[in-house]
Amino acid sequence: MSRLAKKEGIHNRILPGYEHLNRFYCKETQKEMVKIKPGEYYVTRSDEVIATVLGSCISVCIRDPYAGIGGMNHFMLPENNNKEQDSWEYNKANRAARYGTDAMEHLINDILKHGGIKSNFEIKVCGGGKIFERMSDVGIKNIRFIKNYLDTEGFKPVSVDVGSIYPRKVRYFPADGRMQIKKLNSMHNNTIVQRENEYQSKLTVEETAGDVELF
Repeated sequence: MSRLAKKEGIHNRILPGYEHLNRFYCKETQKEMVKIKPGEYYVTRSDEVIATVLGSCISVCIRDPYAGIGGMNHFMLPENNNKEQDSWEYNKANRAARYGTDAMEHLINDILKHGGIKSNFEIKVCGGGKIFERMSDVGIKNIRFIKNYLDTEGFKPVSVDVGSIYPRKVRYFPADGRMQIKKLNSMHNNTIVQRENEYQSKLTVEETAGDVELF
């Protein structure tokens, strides 16, 4: 099979709406890998890997093993407290998965749209670290949010890896439900801190003008 044919075959398997996300072939897993950033989510029917890096953010991984559909989100803040802005349909449509409430709604709805059933959901949660002492309690708020959300919706996660002081690299395999987590021991991962601070600042501006396996 030519490289072009292989590339076209991969894109034919991508569900509508996810073509813009960064993807590449991962030699270590020998699978296609999709990397998501804060405010993004991804749903797939294919045997591929979804990856991200978390500081204080939370990622929730959900799959329906019977329907063969699953995905992951990545959100920074529990909810949008700007109720006035919520009244505008434009802003509702463009909030994507920035906030926990939106991130969960989008992920669940897309899984349901492609044949998933809530009673079959297998859910895994990770993130919410406090990677610098001087940082705010965003991680703790995110952990409280997702616990309350899942309790309210009647979902019981099969695994949870949250809190602590370490950033996490995460890989999720929707086809078989594996989640791999690597905790980064360095307390000075400025890239993650800078990215989350910039993303949180961006959200603030927009509001005023979204079984664990170690490897």
